[in-house]
Amino acid sequence: MKPTLFILAAGLGSRYGGLKQLDGVGPSGETIMEYSVYDAIRAGFGKVVFVIRHSFEDDFRKFTAERFGDKIPVELVFQELDELPDGYKAHPERVKPWGTNHAVLMAKDAIHEPFCVINADDFYGNESYQTIREFLDTLHGKENQYGMVGYRIQNTLSESGAVARGVCQTKADGFLASVVERTHIERIDGQIKYKDDKGEWFAVEENTPVSMNMWAFTPDYFRYSIDYFREFLKERGQELKSEFFIPLLVNHLVETKTATVKVLDTKAQWFGVTYREDRPTVVAKIQELTEQGIYPKKLW
Repeated sequence: MKPTLFILAAGLGSRYGGLKQLDGVGPSGETIMEYSVYDAIRAGFGKVVFVIRHSFEDDFRKFTAERFGDKIPVELVFQELDELPDGYKAHPERVKPWGTNHAVLMAKDAIHEPFCVINADDFYGNESYQTIREFLDTLHGKENQYGMVGYRIQNTLSESGAVARGVCQTKADGFLASVVERTHIERIDGQIKYKDDKGEWFAVEENTPVSMNMWAFTPDYFRYSIDYFREFLKERGQELKSEFFIPLLVNHLVETKTATVKVLDTKAQWFGVTYREDRPTVVAKIQELTEQGIYPKKLW
């Protein structure tokens, strides 16, 4: 059975004002998300599942049908604020859903095979899809063995300002020891540094692996997500902006020795539009990849 690509796209509507303004960065107006689907098809994925919001469902269905509806099966699931376990209610003033692992949980009835999770507006590179597909092929019939593409931090920075990254510590055998979300990372005087919660700066080695939310999971991950989400809601469910991030659960599973996470090294350069000023760079990089023949001038 071929693996599934699961794309976290519920935030697209708010970031782009609806799909009508979804930003085209390719030579023929392709979005970053389309390059992800194109790379997944080339790597041998069998299905794409998007998690979106009901508010832009009609536009999104039209968008996916026009672009790649006949190239690969597509399924939609929905992330909404009130999608909570029985007995739990959000604070009446809360506005946004509960973060990336809440989004993953929405696919529990749609995905029954090993799957890869990515962000809709991040460009991961063809090499990464090949790498994670090969790893996913080893997971059939297994549980508690996950993976993560570890980008080298030097290949993920923005020239326009500080970025947030999941900084990883790995064991000698290449498995994940921990992943910590660092919300302020930038290159200062030629050296990569992050600022911690106390405002202190720490240097980071150039090849340190970071998580860009490209994960390999098996369906048992949904079971753990449900259980840990209940614990999360008990502790932080009434906070207006608390988020149930993927690294939060992954760290818990690693620390309790419930699961292992293999860090899959890649030299690929991640890029995305963290700042408005990043867009010309993204357009130029995709144009360069097109000129090198890695992508056609028109994807579909």
